[in-house]
Amino acid sequence: RQHCRVGYATSPDGVQWERPELGLVEFNGSRRNNLVALEDPNLWSSAAVIHDTDDADPSRRFKMAYLTAHAGPRIHVAFSPDGLRWTPYAGNPVAPHLEMSGLTKFRGVYYLNGQAYAHRPNPGRRFVTYASADFVTWSPCGALTLERSPDLAGPSIADHAAQYEEVHLGAGLWNRGNVILGIYGQWHGHPTGDRRLVSIDLGLAVSHDALHFHEPIPGFRIIPARENYPYPVGVFPALAQGQGMENVGDRTLYWYSLWRCFEGTGVRLATWERDRLGMLKPFSQDAPRAVSCPIHILGGAPRLFLNCAGLGPHTALRVSLLDEGFRPLEGYSGSVSVVISENGFKVPVAWSPGAALPSDRGPVRVEIRFEGVRPEDARLHAAYVS
Repeated sequence: RQHCRVGYATSPDGVQWERPELGLVEFNGSRRNNLVALEDPNLWSSAAVIHDTDDADPSRRFKMAYLTAHAGPRIHVAFSPDGLRWTPYAGNPVAPHLEMSGLTKFRGVYYLNGQAYAHRPNPGRRFVTYASADFVTWSPCGALTLERSPDLAGPSIADHAAQYEEVHLGAGLWNRGNVILGIYGQWHGHPTGDRRLVSIDLGLAVSHDALHFHEPIPGFRIIPARENYPYPVGVFPALAQGQGMENVGDRTLYWYSLWRCFEGTGVRLATWERDRLGMLKPFSQDAPRAVSCPIHILGGAPRLFLNCAGLGPHTALRVSLLDEGFRPLEGYSGSVSVVISENGFKVPVAWSPGAALPSDRGPVRVEIRFEGVRPEDARLHAAYVS
């Protein structure tokens, strides 16, 4: 896991990938490879990259945090103008040991997450996050981001290690603006503590501040490890998440791999219908509805769209606007509410006479009611304001 290299691949659709011959790094006597130019012989097996288009310095538009094994494992950072030619920061290392998988920029602050180093032999793998305002000066300690172990204090002696529910390597992050999705490793320890018998599924966690995550459904396995072959006899299946999730066409794609590196495993792909990882769905006919947080309209003519399914002749969504105090907004509620009975990823919601959300009424809330003979069939996956 030491003396690793970072590779580069491209794809037009997220499914078929090519490894271009970059000609930047000599490896085994040849430059005909896809290795990026990052000269750090102590690079370990953890790295995360973001494209920071807001940085005023073009040479720092791409940012990388990576783990090295030099003088004790520590976090190093590097910068690049194109994602191919990297310059390590002269002041490395910048943070303590962290086997990371997630990196993002949220509201002007950088957040890097992974599993705490203190997991050996105790107190167990925990999801922690470090923060930085400039990508080189990081918080001196990590914040506990998500806890799964039933033993909060950690096992008192080493022979209890690797027996509990833990978080493996933090979470790969997908920043959607107002919410951050995280795919994390669900470490399932074995009573014997034998690491060959540890299994790792991938779970889903969400955050609204990049620092505190929670599971919408605790313990839900969004990508089960079972039947992700090949695994030799006597070794349980275990997955490893990556920092890669994207909408491509009408699908949401996520790339991951196997935790234990066996020959020919490669990168795996999971897909869903676009933006349909979750949903709001009523469980009764007792006036089910959803109400948004206040939406502050600062200018322009923003539109509202719904990502919805399960609608038809007997099922519909009724969309209204409320003011910040939950009072119906005249002209956008009651008899002039918009009834949606069409399925789609981006179904427009348009009130008469105008299609845009009002900009002169102060903050507004969106109210969506589930109606019809069978409201329980409706599935609201997302609401977009754009």
